[in-house]
Amino acid sequence: MSHHDPVPGEAASAAGIERIILPRTSDVGGLAVRRALPAAGARMIGPFIFFDEFGPHEFLLGQGLDVAPHPHIGLQTVTYLFDGEIMHRDSLGFAQPIRPGDVNVMTAGRGIVHSERSPGSERAPGRRIHGLQVWTALPEALEESEPGFAHVGIEALPRIVGEGKRVRLIMGAAYGEDSPVAMPHPTLYAEAMLAPGAILPVDADYEERALYIVSGAVDIAGESFGAGRLLLLRAGDRISVLALSNCRLMLLGGEPMDGPRHIWWNFVSSRKDRIAAAEADWMAGRFAAVPGEPLSPS
Repeated sequence: MSHHDPVPGEAASAAGIERIILPRTSDVGGLAVRRALPAAGARMIGPFIFFDEFGPHEFLLGQGLDVAPHPHIGLQTVTYLFDGEIMHRDSLGFAQPIRPGDVNVMTAGRGIVHSERSPGSERAPGRRIHGLQVWTALPEALEESEPGFAHVGIEALPRIVGEGKRVRLIMGAAYGEDSPVAMPHPTLYAEAMLAPGAILPVDADYEERALYIVSGAVDIAGESFGAGRLLLLRAGDRISVLALSNCRLMLLGGEPMDGPRHIWWNFVSSRKDRIAAAEADWMAGRFAAVPGEPLSPS
């Protein structure tokens, strides 16, 4: 999806929490998006440089998500849905529907163009959409790699179930399981569904970690937090998350990236001049087109 402005951050409070990020709301493709990264005081969490929650949104007759073809460089987009369906199309020729629990990982590398739209079946009255799109930065040595695309279905992702918890491991290693989703940098990404009273331990296996509360409320070290908060966890601290209601959480993080990254519009790079070159290439029509979609730089 498309990127606009950084969002503000907040001071820390509870033990084990370094900072609280309040997402900023904007409009992308016709629906409200809450953007938690990048944020003041939190440019990246592991490789995560961008974090959007879109929806939950109910479409009217004929409406749907319509994100026209747009370019990316130097990053990977990771799309994960809770509800609805999105059709991904890209300049490599991939056309892949993504449904709840599946994972789409698009590697931009030196450059790719994609569109994200609701298929016709999802444009009936009352159809809903709700999900996340995150961007992970590529290691500097891979920023100009060949673009690529991978789709991993829900059935291939490890699940950890018990004691009021259902965890789906999207990327990385956690709770004794390993995700089959290949990532070029140590990365953690998981969804946790908790029943009231359930406790989710979060170990310090990765140096940089955060929790995003999609729905419900949790208690950490005696302090409660509601939906729509990104909680940055202190390095080295093991914390326990107590569910105060039915809740859905996302656990994200990884090892620190190999240096700072610049982010502008849909481009990420370790070099500002590379971003300027990508902008010039897009405006001059030098990116490849998405089959079946007009290429219209704007």
